[in-house]
Amino acid sequence: MNDCVFCKIVAAEIPSEKVYEDADTLAFLDIKPNSPGHTLVIPKKHSENLYDIDDHSLATVMRTVQRVAIALKKAVQAEGINIAMNNERAAGQIIFHPHLHIIPRFAEDGYRHWPKKDYKEGEAAAVAQKIRAAL
Repeated sequence: MNDCVFCKIVAAEIPSEKVYEDADTLAFLDIKPNSPGHTLVIPKKHSENLYDIDDHSLATVMRTVQRVAIALKKAVQAEGINIAMNNERAAGQIIFHPHLHIIPRFAEDGYRHWPKKDYKEGEAAAVAQKIRAAL
């Protein structure tokens, strides 16, 4: 993809602070980190997001996420790790190439989880049925 920033990083047309690379994946520091060490893991093969990534690329990305998360936690002495993936604009996806964020977390880092809501009477069962039907 000629206009994909991450494809350009894979091709070394754009510099990045690489932390890991193998035949199928690349991990590099996010240029706008939530905390020091915030790392992105991408497949080298282009697709847009979770919906169209091929099985092999998805599997290799997840293996790399696990490997890098373990190393990152140790390297920055994080108390925890968030793994996140944004899919489509409404979910915050900015670069349309699959990527997972590995974000080191600390007890007093100021970040909080998303607000939670309760289901209305019967709503959980209805939503679950819709999901099962879509599968």
